[in-house]
Amino acid sequence: MSPELEIKARNMDVTDKIRDYIKTKSNKLNKFLPAIDETRIELSFIETARNVSDRHVAQITVRGKHLLLRSEEHSDEIISAFDIAIEKLHRQIDRFKGKHYRGRGDGRSAADIAPGPEIENFDDEEPVVVRRKRFRIYPMNEDEAIEQMNLLGHNNFFIFFDADDNQIKVLYRRRNGAYGLIEPELD
Repeated sequence: MSPELEIKARNMDVTDKIRDYIKTKSNKLNKFLPAIDETRIELSFIETARNVSDRHVAQITVRGKHLLLRSEEHSDEIISAFDIAIEKLHRQIDRFKGKHYRGRGDGRSAADIAPGPEIENFDDEEPVVVRRKRFRIYPMNEDEAIEQMNLLGHNNFFIFFDADDNQIKVLYRRRNGAYGLIEPELD
């Protein structure tokens, strides 16, 4: 099955030649990692960038079951920004495969072992919530959470469901570069 491919452009027109080039290169990602379900590519031109070599931006997001990888690159040409971003994504896929395609012993995945998290919605009038985000979380341990945090490029925090303790935790990066972990407790 071929993964779904979505190409979006902001502040620029994507020619058929560029679109075909991007499709050809991104379709090869499935060969490296068959678990990919969706590939999203965002191309943009930032006219107000301080440096001329940062005006074209290529951002690639790859999603699959228990998988979310992202790369972003800036360059003076859109093709070179895309090429650098896809090479960066190839390295992330190699790292991901090296750590995740080892045997688990009995063959069961962590998602099969751990129960799903229960999420409650609170409808308070004040203060006003201006934005809500929903995302799937998958059971993982602390090492996998650190890896996902780094792969996604999140520098502040990462929310995950700890498969070992069966609870939601927040991983954050401290000012000195070390990691902290928030473990909520119910009274």
